[in-house]
Amino acid sequence: MSDSFALSRTLPHVAKARNADPTDEPALVKAALIGVALLFFALFLVLPLASVFVTALGKGFAAYWDGLTNDDALSAIRLTVLIAVIAVPLNLVFGVAASWAIARFDFKGKSVLTTLIDLPFSVSPVIAGMTFLLIFGRQGPIWDFLDAHNLKIVFALPGLVLATVFVTFPFVARELIPLMQAQGSEEEEAARVLGATGWQVFMRVTLPKIKWGLLYGVILCNARAMGEFGAVSVVSGHIRGETNTLPLHVEIEYNDYHTVGAFAAASILALLALATLALKLWAERKLAQDKAARREDAVAA
Repeated sequence: MSDSFALSRTLPHVAKARNADPTDEPALVKAALIGVALLFFALFLVLPLASVFVTALGKGFAAYWDGLTNDDALSAIRLTVLIAVIAVPLNLVFGVAASWAIARFDFKGKSVLTTLIDLPFSVSPVIAGMTFLLIFGRQGPIWDFLDAHNLKIVFALPGLVLATVFVTFPFVARELIPLMQAQGSEEEEAARVLGATGWQVFMRVTLPKIKWGLLYGVILCNARAMGEFGAVSVVSGHIRGETNTLPLHVEIEYNDYHTVGAFAAASILALLALATLALKLWAERKLAQDKAARREDAVAA
C-alpha cells in the first residue's frame, strides 16, 4: 500500500519532467549566458574591427585613400586578387573531383585520400611554406634544373599560388563530401540508365543538388586565399611591388610605422571578411532551404 501511494505521488513528477522543455532554463541563467556571449563578441570581434577603421581614418579620408592607392598597396591588391583567381578555380576542380570520387566510389586508398584532404588543417602554414622553399629553393633537389631553364617558383607568383592552393584545397571538398554522401546516388544512377552521359549527369543532376554547398565552399576558399599569411610569407621573399600580398603589405607598413597605410590595407581585408560572412550566411540559408525542400519531396514521394 505504501509503495503504491509513493508511486502515485512520483508519477506526475516523472511525467512533468519528461514533458519539460530541455532548453527551458531559469531567466537568470539565460541572461548570464547571453551576456557572456555578447561581451565576448564585443571585446574580441566588434572592438578590434571598429579600431581598424577608426585608425585607418584617423588622419582623414585623404590619408586613408593615399594609403590604398600608392604603388605598393595597388600592387599588393592586384597580386592578392590574381592569386585568388588562380587558386580558387583549381581548388574548385579538385574539390568536386575528390568529393565525387569519395562519395560515389569504393576504391583502395579511399580512407587515405580522405585523410590527406585534411592535411592543411593539421600542418602549420609556415611549415607548408618551408616545405615548398626546401623543394624549389636554392638548396632544393630540382634547383639546378629550374635555374638552367630560368624558372622561378619561390619568391615569384608560382610559389605564392602553390602555397595558397595547399592551404585552401580542403574547403570545397570538405563541404561537398558529406553533402553528396547524404544525398545518395540514386538520381545519378537513374539518369545513367536512361542514357545520359557522365557530363550530362553532372550538369543536370549532380550540380543542381550541390550548387549551394559548392558556393559555400568557394566562399570560404576565396576568403582564406586572400587572407593567407603564413605560407605565403615564407615563399614570397617580401619583395615590394612584386611578391607582397595584401596581408604581407599590412605587416610591412606597420613595421615601417606607416600606421595609416597599414590599417587602410587592413580595412580592405576587414571588409572582405564582412562580405564573406554575409555571403556565408546567405549560402547557409539557401543550403538549408534546399535540404528542407528535398526532404519534403522525399516525404511526398
